[in-house]
Amino acid sequence: MTKKILAMAGLAAALAALCGCAEKKPVLHVYTWSDYIKPELVQQFERENDCKVVIDTYDSNEAMYAKLKAGATGYDLLFPSSYMVKIMHDQGMLQKLNLDLIPNRANVDPAYMKLAYDKDMEYSVPYTVTITCLGYLGSKVQDFKPTWAMLDREDLKGRMTMLNDHREVIGSALKFLGYSLNTTNDDELEQAKNVVLGWKKNLAKFENEQYKTGLASGEFLLTHGYSGDLMLVQSENDDIQIAVPEEGSQINFDDMVIPENAPQPELAHKMINFILEPQSAAELTEFIYFLCPNLPSYDLLSEEIRQDPILFPPAEVVAKLETLADLGEDNVKYTKIWDEIKAGE
Repeated sequence: MTKKILAMAGLAAALAALCGCAEKKPVLHVYTWSDYIKPELVQQFERENDCKVVIDTYDSNEAMYAKLKAGATGYDLLFPSSYMVKIMHDQGMLQKLNLDLIPNRANVDPAYMKLAYDKDMEYSVPYTVTITCLGYLGSKVQDFKPTWAMLDREDLKGRMTMLNDHREVIGSALKFLGYSLNTTNDDELEQAKNVVLGWKKNLAKFENEQYKTGLASGEFLLTHGYSGDLMLVQSENDDIQIAVPEEGSQINFDDMVIPENAPQPELAHKMINFILEPQSAAELTEFIYFLCPNLPSYDLLSEEIRQDPILFPPAEVVAKLETLADLGEDNVKYTKIWDEIKAGE
C-alpha cells in the first residue's frame, strides 16, 4: 500500500513537472486583422520554436491604435497599415528592428519596396499588398463600368456598401475627382465630402466585415472593399467580379512591427523571418488572397494566381495607385469631414 502511494505521488510529481514545463513555453501574442494568417503556418511555427501563439484581432487600424493608446499591453507583433506604422513610430510606440535576426528580408520584392514608406525596413517589414477595389455580382449589376461613378447608381440603392474607413472613403472620392488621396487642400476635400454625401444616399451602410458575406449571398450587389477579401469570397461565388476603378485607387501595405514594450521581441523577430520564407509567403498569398510581396515566393504560386490581374496588376493600373500617407496635423481635416459625412444626409 505504501509503495502504491509512493508510486502515485511520484506520478503526480512527474505530471506536475510536465505541466510546469508546458507553462514555461514562451507565448507570442499577435494582434492582427481577422483571418489574416494561415492556421497551419501558425502551428508549424509553434512546433519549430516550441512556443504558443495567441492571436487577437481588430477590424481597423484606428481600433488597434486606440486600444494600445488606452493602455493595452502584452502584444509582441502587430500588422498595421503603413500610414499607421508611421504614426506609431513617430509616437515612440515601435521598436527598431534587429535586421540581423531577419535575414529573409532579402526576399521582399524590391519593386514594392519602392512604394513602401519604410524603405530600409528599420521598424517595419511588408506583410501584404492590397488594392481597394469594387466587387459586384456580374449577373445582377447591368452595364458595369470600372469607375467610382458606379456608387451614383440609383438603381442599386440600398444594395451597395462602402468601407467604414474615413481615409478609404474620402480617398475614393478624391481619386474620382482627379485629386490625390493625400491632399490637404480644403477646397478639394470639400468637393470630396459632397461626392461622398451623394454616394451615401445609395448605400446600405458603411462597414468593414459584412460586405464580404453580403456580396457572396446576394444581399449586396456592389461593394467597396479590399482585393484580398473580395477574391476570397469570389472563390466561393464565381458570379463575383472585381475591378480597380479607372480613376485610380489605393494600394495599401500591411506591415509587421514590434511594439516598444513587447514581452517577446526575439520570438517576434523569428515570426517575421518565418513569414518571409518563400514557402510561407506563397502559402499565405494563396490562403488569404492578399499578395505577400516576396519575390522568390512567386515561383511557388499556382499559374492561376500568377495570372490574376488584381494580385498582379498591369503597369497602367499601378501607375494610378497611391499609398496613404500620414498627414500629421492635417489628419484632423479628414476626421472632421468624416464626422460631417456620418452626420449628413
